[in-house]
Amino acid sequence: MSSAEPEHEHREEEEAAGADDEDTGAQVAPIVRLEEVAVTTGEENEDAILDLKAKLYRFDKEGNQWKERGAGTVKLLKHKETGKVRLVMRQSKTLKICANHLVIPTMTVQEHAGNEKSCVWHAADFADGELKDEFFCIRFASLENCKTFMETFQEVAESQTKKEENVDASNAAGILEKLSVEDKKPEEKSEEKTEEKVKEDDVKEEKPSDNAEKKEEAASA
Repeated sequence: MSSAEPEHEHREEEEAAGADDEDTGAQVAPIVRLEEVAVTTGEENEDAILDLKAKLYRFDKEGNQWKERGAGTVKLLKHKETGKVRLVMRQSKTLKICANHLVIPTMTVQEHAGNEKSCVWHAADFADGELKDEFFCIRFASLENCKTFMETFQEVAESQTKKEENVDASNAAGILEKLSVEDKKPEEKSEEKTEEKVKEDDVKEEKPSDNAEKKEEAASA
């Protein structure tokens, strides 16, 4: 009997513990409610024309060596209104910007001599909040991605050249039109002066004839 009593008590304790773990169906409202926060990246007005994973390096002039800038996604983004294209690269984990610059007509991208999956180019970069002349090297996982990047980069640079030429042409046309309008103004003024002079001459011719008629009337009287 004595040996059965502890077992009975232990069984009652387990049943009591199990009853405590049972779901009562009660709903407890959270103490703090978290609201959704809209995150802006600055890319809302741009369309991505290239999106590839890569690793970026910058050349350290003081140390005379390549230093890793970050691994992540490199994008070429075209602005919906201006049509300008910029290169943006963020680190995959922290999303920190490691490259941010416009692709302009004077830029050229070249193959890296030491690695066929890499290419290099110069740029005035704004990743650190101020313009810096940087020499970048980017390395891709495959040769195909490297070629795609280089071809797209070069096409964008050439398209920006044509765009600038069109802008220059339109500006030149506007200047010529303005000059032609300004040239017409002196001519119009000279024509107006000529017309005024003709009218004055007509008035002078009419006045002597009136005096002559008056003299004839006086003589006949």
